[in-house]
Amino acid sequence: RRAPPTSALSPPSHTHPRDTMRSLLLTVLLSTPLATSAFLGCGTASLRPAPRLAPHLRGGGGLPNFRASAGLNCPTIQLNDDSTHPLLGYGTYKVGFIPASASAAAGGAEAAGGTEKTARECVKEALDVGYRFLDCAQFYGNEGEVGLAIKDSGVPRENLYLASKVWTDKIYEGRAAVREQVLKTLKDLQTDYLDLYLVHWPVPGFHVEAYKELEKLVEEGKVRSIGMSNYAVEDYKELKEATSIKPTINQIEVNPFLYRKDTIDFFQKEGVQIQSYRALRDGKAFQDPTVLELAGKYGKSAAQILGRWCVQKGIIYIPKSVKRERMVENGDVFGWELEEGDMGKLDALTTQEALQAFKDLYIKCVVRDTPLAGTEEAKKLIKTSITVG
Repeated sequence: RRAPPTSALSPPSHTHPRDTMRSLLLTVLLSTPLATSAFLGCGTASLRPAPRLAPHLRGGGGLPNFRASAGLNCPTIQLNDDSTHPLLGYGTYKVGFIPASASAAAGGAEAAGGTEKTARECVKEALDVGYRFLDCAQFYGNEGEVGLAIKDSGVPRENLYLASKVWTDKIYEGRAAVREQVLKTLKDLQTDYLDLYLVHWPVPGFHVEAYKELEKLVEEGKVRSIGMSNYAVEDYKELKEATSIKPTINQIEVNPFLYRKDTIDFFQKEGVQIQSYRALRDGKAFQDPTVLELAGKYGKSAAQILGRWCVQKGIIYIPKSVKRERMVENGDVFGWELEEGDMGKLDALTTQEALQAFKDLYIKCVVRDTPLAGTEEAKKLIKTSITVG
């Protein structure tokens, strides 16, 4: 699908004089706004699948199965369909628009609707900074604005990695509604194909048929890779038995305060890569004593510690900010690494209470915004015995 790279950087985990010099140069570049995109850019036009490694070397600690995009400081990770995926992206949730049923809005913490900057402005700035993977979704309510930002940026389509997701209402409505939504996303983003499309939640009794429609869209060339979001191990097993194209991705919440090791290990062993959302916990963990201790030790920000923890586990990292300086800061997670003992300190921050809260949220959200919500039928359909950890 894509032209071969003209060059490739060594994985950041390998120390080399050239890497040391690059790190020093990046420090200088970070203080130079005009050079920001050269530091952070994650273009995909020159990407090509990395050579496959032995199964026991994939996933887990470190970044064993990736190569860097040509001439840029953003590694890519190989998917099971032989495509490549940038390890760093820009999240567009609550960028310029807050969905009415978003958890924070529902709790009164934020007002649904507009925010201080438009999505068009924020995404254009992220593209100017150098982000090339944009994580979008029907639910985010801003794909039209994202499409305008892409047009404003002048970045060629072949240099972008565009991903989106279909929401629970359309999943419930059936295959025709899923198809209609994909076509709407294509129109809104002003493109004729998507690099990746996911089923946003495994709506019980409906998610398998939604995925089957995505398989048809792959055959038609409208979508290149497909996958899942918020799937438990048990949801994946149900899907796998009934479909023919293996999911490439499972997007779930991943951070040191919700580290579901058993689930992550399972999917990585299956060859399904993990995308993380809330990797930075919306800034709520920036004052955690362990995070601050490590930030001081490495001379990094709390966000960079959390982001590096994520990518060091081979997990695709999707930070979000509406501030340009934070966009740059969030992307500085390559070219250095956390010591094994410090990774362990972060791993240990997940509590049983956090895992139980995750399970409660899963049970609520798999039927959210569907007629099943709050019904006896939902109680019969929803999986309650799922792999939580």
